[in-house]
Amino acid sequence: MGAAYAKCFDPSGARYGIPTFPWKFAPDGYATRRQLRALGLRPGGQPVAGQVMRRSRRRASGVSVAFLYRVELALPVRPMTSRKWGALALAMLARRTCPECRMDAGYVIPPSLGMCVTCAYPADAAA
Repeated sequence: MGAAYAKCFDPSGARYGIPTFPWKFAPDGYATRRQLRALGLRPGGQPVAGQVMRRSRRRASGVSVAFLYRVELALPVRPMTSRKWGALALAMLARRTCPECRMDAGYVIPPSLGMCVTCAYPADAAA
């Protein structure tokens, strides 16, 4: 862990331009977007205050990064209005509607099929 820790530890921001910390070693007062959301907050237009890094075999760069924001500068999450709930309901209905039979499938249509399972495999539905 020594070499990986040293590569990701740059609290002054000299190497990466912003303060950088190893994964799970961010100082108090900093939080990722998900952590802010769990606290009922949002970044609120503030600039990125830092980042946490870790090695990743999935990414081509070999590094996974999460940006950090200052908790004291974060703003409360805006409440959902009735119009936002309505727009969300319509968007979800569109994702559940089969383009072939125009029926509500009751589940989100798989992008790999492009239609409901009944339309994609009619021989299986008849049996």
